[in-house]
Amino acid sequence: MQERTNKASAILKDNGVDVALITSKAGVFYFSGILAEPHERIIAVIIGANGDSALFCPALEENIAKEKWEGEVVTYKDHEQPFEKIKELLGRFEIPNNRIGIEGEHLTFSRLRSLESILPEAAIIDVGDALQALRLIKSDEEIVIMREAARLADEAIEVGKQALREGVTELEVIAEIEYAMKKKGVREMSFDTLVLFGENSADPHGVPGANALKRGDFVLFDLGVVHGGYCSDITRTFLFGEGTDEQKNMYETVRLALDAAIEASTAGTTLGLLDQAARQVIEEAGYGEYFTHRVGHGLGIDVHEYPSLAENNLLTAKPGIVYTLEPGIYVPGVGGVRIEDDIHLTAEGPERLTQSPKELEILPVR
Repeated sequence: MQERTNKASAILKDNGVDVALITSKAGVFYFSGILAEPHERIIAVIIGANGDSALFCPALEENIAKEKWEGEVVTYKDHEQPFEKIKELLGRFEIPNNRIGIEGEHLTFSRLRSLESILPEAAIIDVGDALQALRLIKSDEEIVIMREAARLADEAIEVGKQALREGVTELEVIAEIEYAMKKKGVREMSFDTLVLFGENSADPHGVPGANALKRGDFVLFDLGVVHGGYCSDITRTFLFGEGTDEQKNMYETVRLALDAAIEASTAGTTLGLLDQAARQVIEEAGYGEYFTHRVGHGLGIDVHEYPSLAENNLLTAKPGIVYTLEPGIYVPGVGGVRIEDDIHLTAEGPERLTQSPKELEILPVR
């Protein structure tokens, strides 16, 4: 963790920021190794531009914190005002420029006001993007963890397939998937598991419910697990019973779009070109208006993290990044198809972390 906090210190120094309060769950984990859910309480890794650091956390997290954090740990109890203790702690750091860094996307408005009240003369600077960029290139150790997270996601897809039977509901299948993952030691999913049948699959982020599976439905699974603090994210779509020619054409178009984006995944390319490669296939097949989102996103401690793989992203792809590729077609009244893989970009090319087959599978009705 020392190497990571040293890199953060260098970023702060380059930006003229004296000290940063890192308060997001993902940021705290990345810089401290502590994977905690403080709920309404605040937990923070505090890093100074000069290399000093400390961990600030609720007293009930003290034992967990001291198992992972080798430096100073400052705690507070529920009856204490945490920002008064933060003010006292910051007094031990060098703050010559009176500039305090925060993660702007995470720190709530009320906490920002509390921080401003204890440091009325300080300039509050958003350094969240710069710090998150440190997580872009994964280490070999991180990749090992993410391979296992992807393997578990592949297994979850298989569990979901086996749970399909005529009349089963989306929520019933989700229950079977998540129960099976719990038995394998998965504490939490990367996000709320999606299982969507038939016309419900035409909504990219549909809401699973009591919708019952019937012959000829698309079945869309979108799920992931958290393993060792890192997320996986996979989508697979199946046909339950023989489908129509239109359904099969939709599926094959999405599969070819995914293949095109994977093929375009090379070190040195512009990330926006991956979206363009997939989008071109879908547009040429006549489904352009039904591909309504970017082709993917960064993946790591957060299931959606930097960078966004939108078509206008000019960031150069470098070995070590991990991202999803997930083209889709969503036709109202018919259903939707999305196929998603987790990709680790190496100097030699893309490595598919998720290994579930991508070819159309027509599941037997039972």
